[in-house]
Amino acid sequence: MIALIVVSFVVSAFAVLVFMRRARRHARRYAADMPQRFHKGHVPRLGGAGIFLGTGLAWLFAGLFGDPFNVRWPVTVSALMLLCIAPAVLGGIAEDVTQRVAVRYRLGLTIGSALLLCWVLNLGVHRTGFALVDGWMQVVPYAGLVLAVIAIGGLPHAFNIIDGYNGLAGTVAVLVCLAVSHVALQVGDRQLAAMVICLFGATLGFLMWNYPSGKIFAGDGGAYVWGMVIAVACVTLVQRHSAVSPWFPMLLLIYPVWETLFSIYRKLARGQSPGTADALHFHQLIFRRLVRVAFSDDEARQLLARNNRTSPYLWMFAALSVVPAVLFWNNTAVLILCTLLFVTTYVVAYLMIVRFKVPRWLRP
Repeated sequence: MIALIVVSFVVSAFAVLVFMRRARRHARRYAADMPQRFHKGHVPRLGGAGIFLGTGLAWLFAGLFGDPFNVRWPVTVSALMLLCIAPAVLGGIAEDVTQRVAVRYRLGLTIGSALLLCWVLNLGVHRTGFALVDGWMQVVPYAGLVLAVIAIGGLPHAFNIIDGYNGLAGTVAVLVCLAVSHVALQVGDRQLAAMVICLFGATLGFLMWNYPSGKIFAGDGGAYVWGMVIAVACVTLVQRHSAVSPWFPMLLLIYPVWETLFSIYRKLARGQSPGTADALHFHQLIFRRLVRVAFSDDEARQLLARNNRTSPYLWMFAALSVVPAVLFWNNTAVLILCTLLFVTTYVVAYLMIVRFKVPRWLRP
């Protein structure tokens, strides 16, 4: 496994370095008045291309030389997975370069990639933890396919929403990959553990340039790689191993999932389209109302310092779901309770920040 981490890390770090040095021209196309922009200067958004290359080459490496690592991962399977994921990721990269790929087209590409993955890997969500619902799903077999497509096609956009500050979404992806690999090894699935370990190493290679220097961003392409690979891993883990609760991935990923659902509700309540970008996400409120202004003569350096101080708040917040998910991965009742507790905590914290009622001990 360590060899796979090294391969993915080295390839990703080198690729990201090349993109960082050679692809600055496209960064000028990113409008300065975008509501989700919290940086100065022209920063490339092609980190996702490096993550995709690092992950993909490590997958092929594991497929070609899998037996020494005891992962038993045929190279044909890893190659097919790459081909299925490629349309969504390339669509995200095209948006990062041109800023002209509409949300509906990117959503269509992620759903299309999800359909391909479910067809090639025979994936489906057939367990929910509720006997009545599971019995109904046995009668309607295509319901499991639909749920799997929604999960795999939707999670990339959830990661895209939380990708707002240096190191934020990347570190959340690292935590989730470690959690999935831990549970996969607990049930003896080294192939699945190897799949997410490769993504873990590639993400570390990207973070080396992203945090805290902010020299390159993951962009839509990076969010789509994280979302699709992690979603496939979670669906596969629950499908292959009955010991794993179907609520393990739900609690594990509740932060980006609930951020997305809450944002959709918030925008619809205000009469806006869910696809409209705004600056009212949870991480953006923390940036504006909790993080102190860093005093510096250089405005760009001041903004970078505040940007970097925002992410640790969300790392700790994400850990509130990742830690109990790892501890109780086979206990459905506890996982459901923790999920509800996280959702309640999120809503209460959001309202407190909006109403300027944050406790003094939370203020830096």
